[in-house]
Amino acid sequence: MGETLKGVGPAQEEELDLPSQADVLRKLVKGEKVVVAPGVFSPSVAKLAEREGFRAIYFSGAGFSNLLALPDLGITTLSEVAQAARQITSRVAVPLIVDADTGFGEALNVARTVDEMKAAGAAAVQIEDQVLPKRCGHLEGKELVEVDEMVKKLVSAKEAAGRKLMIIARTDARAVEGMDGALERAAAYARAGADMIFPEALEGREEFAEMRKKVRLPLMANMTEFGKTPYMTAEEFEALGYNLVIFPVTAFRAMMKTVKDTFSALKSEGTQKGILGSLMTRKEFYGLIDYEKFEEADEKAMKAAKRLRRGRS
Repeated sequence: MGETLKGVGPAQEEELDLPSQADVLRKLVKGEKVVVAPGVFSPSVAKLAEREGFRAIYFSGAGFSNLLALPDLGITTLSEVAQAARQITSRVAVPLIVDADTGFGEALNVARTVDEMKAAGAAAVQIEDQVLPKRCGHLEGKELVEVDEMVKKLVSAKEAAGRKLMIIARTDARAVEGMDGALERAAAYARAGADMIFPEALEGREEFAEMRKKVRLPLMANMTEFGKTPYMTAEEFEALGYNLVIFPVTAFRAMMKTVKDTFSALKSEGTQKGILGSLMTRKEFYGLIDYEKFEEADEKAMKAAKRLRRGRS
């Protein structure tokens, strides 16, 4: 089988010996084409990404915290993130990569985080080596935990994950310890059992190439906006040998700009007539969320109820 069955949970997958979402993602990143994973922050947005043909999606810690009108400082909770991830995986079939910031605590907490993400149906969890409060990877002022502390977290994460969840190790060392530090940490995290390395905030094609040359594991790149990494296309990352590239908050930023412009138009014009062309129609949205299937299910249940009632009488 090439993918998991929608509606079958992690426990049932194991019992039936079905491929997990992690297996699906592993197969994707081993392919010749780079996997592009857009950032999503709600089930409806995830369904849009799936409908557009993306083969994997990324639950961004920044996107989620910003959705809650909170800064990206690692102050969301495990229960909040797990619930949001579960809501997404219940509505789409493509693998979900979850940004778990620093793992919500120390090594034992990280194991709990992994268990929760497996239960939520995630394909992979990303853990970074910053201290709390963490910073956006493209801002100044980041501090890193000691290598041994991060390795301990990864060992704990890998033990809890087994084959049911990919573990992505993010290092923010480039901005703090330079490329040498980033490469040393990448090697240590690979030895700890990480399935993929995510070198954050590299500053040019040459640095991405150097990382690829010296790290044998699959590599993930972050193509965010307004950051330290110059704008590169998915094809350019593919040519450098990268396996996965995320666009973590692009859709969130687009949404916020559109909502701001919409409110401005409503405030100034007192009507939405002038912006109807920029709105998703009722029909389009209902098609996205499979509205008719819910109506059909309700109608089917009512017919069954009426038959049962007639049978009793």
